[in-house]
Amino acid sequence: MAEVDYYALLGIARDATPGEIKSAYRALALRAHPDAGGSAEEFQLLQSAYETLSDPMLRAAYDRRGRRPSLEVAAEQRAARWSRPRRFGEDPDFVPTVPDIDVAHLPWWRMMEGVSRVHYAHPGSPGHAPAAGALAGAVLLPLPLVVPFAFSVWLVAVWLLLVVSAVAAAVLLVRRHLESLRTVRTFRNEFGDRVVFGSPGSEPDEVAERLTAELFERYLTRLPGVRIFHGLAWPDSVFADVDHAVLCGRRLVVVESKSWLPGHYALADDGTLTRNGRRFRGGGTQLPTSVEAFRRLLPDVEVRGALVLYPSREGEITTDEQDDGDAPPMTPEQFVRQLGDWLAAEPVTVDRHVFRTVLGQVVGLSPTPTNA
Repeated sequence: MAEVDYYALLGIARDATPGEIKSAYRALALRAHPDAGGSAEEFQLLQSAYETLSDPMLRAAYDRRGRRPSLEVAAEQRAARWSRPRRFGEDPDFVPTVPDIDVAHLPWWRMMEGVSRVHYAHPGSPGHAPAAGALAGAVLLPLPLVVPFAFSVWLVAVWLLLVVSAVAAAVLLVRRHLESLRTVRTFRNEFGDRVVFGSPGSEPDEVAERLTAELFERYLTRLPGVRIFHGLAWPDSVFADVDHAVLCGRRLVVVESKSWLPGHYALADDGTLTRNGRRFRGGGTQLPTSVEAFRRLLPDVEVRGALVLYPSREGEITTDEQDDGDAPPMTPEQFVRQLGDWLAAEPVTVDRHVFRTVLGQVVGLSPTPTNA
């Protein structure tokens, strides 16, 4: 079988970073996926290349031995990936947990005391405008009764024109308001009180995703308008590119969950992720790309990112108290405190249009109608 250079196959340099490897793979796999008209053999070959080069130990072994036959070692590589007892520095027997957060020190938590109603907003909904239109008509209609009829004919004509306009506007607004109420009822009948959509990763190395899912349900559901999504694709992608997203009103947080070595994580001035003051090379993140993708998808929505970290062995993870950047590393406690407060700006609002757009990116869910 012909040998294949995995670096050439992905179109990357031999010193490519994990992020560059992942980006190259996703761009090629999107076109080569059988669902997109590609061949199963080509897609399998790309998977083999990605699995080899994205794993530090497999990549080092591959670089030492040079190129290998394209498919004959695919099964061997997958077995090696999952059968290794541990990665360097990690403890396979260590199981991180969701922290128990003292909610008494969360200002936004106290704000939600006794609040349970949900407001289902939608662009174009008239809200209370019909009442204002009807009031304007009510004021104009009795005008001749209080104003002497000695005015000129053209003033009477102007009055009649205003009356007709006010009545027409009131009728239109009332009809739109009633239509909005019907779509809200349809929306509520379809989704009810459901808050979580999609499922976090179920693989052994995706424990951090499951912990974050539990974190969200334990704390963020305190906000009546919060909707939680797991396993989202970028626009025009068929993969679960994003671990989680949390929507409340017109604010969206895109989240990645990682289980990494204990230490202090921060963003350098150039946006590089550091651990204990040095550039971190123990894992990659696509969070900045995800944030930009959802900003393009939802240009009228405020979108932020958060990299939620859990320790992969005994020890503590700490992060800077920074509130900027598209992918700031955060402990679970920091996420609940800082981004819970940020989401609480519109705590009871579910924007139906934004909700459906985000829901449409959840991998594996059937498309939903867009008229409600």
